[in-house]
Amino acid sequence: MPSACSPLMSEFIPHLEPFIAHLRLERRVSDYTVRNYSAAVVNFVGWLQESGKWQEDFAAVRPLTVRSFLVEQGRRIGRRTLHNHVSGLRAFYRYLRVQGVVEANPFTGVTLPKLEKSLPKFLSEAQMTQLLNAPIMLWKAGQLGEFEAFRDSLMLELLYGGGLRVSELCGLTHGDVDPAQGVARVMGKGRKQRLCPLGPVATQCLRTFVQRFGLSGDVKDLVICHRNGTAMQPREIQRRLKRHLAAAELPLDMTPHKLRHSFATHMLNHGADLRAVQELLGHANLSTTQIYTHVSVARLKEAHKQAHPRA
Repeated sequence: MPSACSPLMSEFIPHLEPFIAHLRLERRVSDYTVRNYSAAVVNFVGWLQESGKWQEDFAAVRPLTVRSFLVEQGRRIGRRTLHNHVSGLRAFYRYLRVQGVVEANPFTGVTLPKLEKSLPKFLSEAQMTQLLNAPIMLWKAGQLGEFEAFRDSLMLELLYGGGLRVSELCGLTHGDVDPAQGVARVMGKGRKQRLCPLGPVATQCLRTFVQRFGLSGDVKDLVICHRNGTAMQPREIQRRLKRHLAAAELPLDMTPHKLRHSFATHMLNHGADLRAVQELLGHANLSTTQIYTHVSVARLKEAHKQAHPRA
C-alpha cells in the first residue's frame, strides 16, 4: 500500500491531505504523530475496502462497522497500537466534523481493551555513568573519530542532563542554549516551548565541544550535527546510542526515550518534586509523570525485601 503521505494516497483518500496539513500547521503536532495518525486513516480505509464497506464517504461509516473493525484489528495488532490507531481516527473524524463533512464521530465512546501498565525501563545511575563515558573511551581506544566522540558525548549529556526528547535534541540550536544560565529553550510536543536546565556537566561539555573544534556557535547552527553542520535524524542518534551501549556492556534495548525515563527516575529518587519533574519533561498531564513514582516505590520495596528481617 502506498505511503500515507504520498500524493497518490492523499488523492485516493478523501480529506486526508488537508487533514495532514491541519495537523502540521494548526495543531503543530510532531512528525511522529502526523505519520501515525495518517497511517491509521490509511489502515482503516484499506480495511473498509477489503471488507467491501468503502463507499468513498466517511459519513456512511456506522458505529457497528467501527466495532467490527476494532474486533478484527484486536486480533492482528497489539493493544497499544490499537489505542494509537483509534486516537488518530478520532482526531480525523473531529476534523471532518469541523469541516462539515460528517455529523457524528463513530469512534466516540468505543470500548477498547485495557492497556497493561508496565513500569518504564531505565538505567541505574552507575550504568548511566558507564554510558556517558563510552564515546570518549572509544575515541581513546582508536575506535571512534575525535569529532564523533565529543559530539556523541555531548548528545548523551543533553539527553540525560536535560531530559530531552530525541526530536527536541535534533532541533536544538546554539541560539536555544544559554550556557551562562545553563538552560535550553526547547520546542516540545504541540509546538510548546519550555526551559530545561542542563546542569554544569552538560553545559561544560557544550563549551568544550565548540572550542575544541572551532565551531562558530552561531544562533542558527544546530548543536548536534554532522561535521559539515547538517542535521542528524532521530534514527541516526538511536544507532549511535546502540553503539555506545554495546561499548559500555549495557542492555541494547535502551532508547533515547528511556534516557528520559532514567532522568526522571533519578530526579525523583533524589527528592525532586513530582510537578517540577512534570514541567521539566514537558508533560501536559501529571498522570503521565506519576508512572515514575511507581518506579521509585518499586525500588524502595526491593530494598526493603533485601534488607529487612521481616521481608
